[in-house]
Amino acid sequence: MSDIKEARERRHERIRKKVAGTPERPRLSVYRSLDHIYAQIIDDSNERTIVSASSLDKEFKDKKSHKGNVVTAKQIGGLIAKRALEKGIKKVVFDRSGYLYHGRVKALAEAAREAGLEF
Repeated sequence: MSDIKEARERRHERIRKKVAGTPERPRLSVYRSLDHIYAQIIDDSNERTIVSASSLDKEFKDKKSHKGNVVTAKQIGGLIAKRALEKGIKKVVFDRSGYLYHGRVKALAEAAREAGLEF
């Protein structure tokens, strides 16, 4: 395993000790791979995913461009916020999963904020 991946996993474990989703304020978790980006809103007390969105969703299947970029991250941020608001979720706790708040992670978070989520 590379040093970068190990450092991210250490940051992720440190963050997860402090960040937990509740029914009133669930956790918005972000995962990014080289090709895709994923977002989930999770209620940790009931151990269930309430809403999810990713670049693998039906809306993005027909797009031929690379789906692991900032433009797609912004679209996923807006989509996860829209789905959360439909379920009545307005406030969330942001879990960046050990990734630096930069690039795709930042784009997803800012798009979710613009679409109406508070965190």
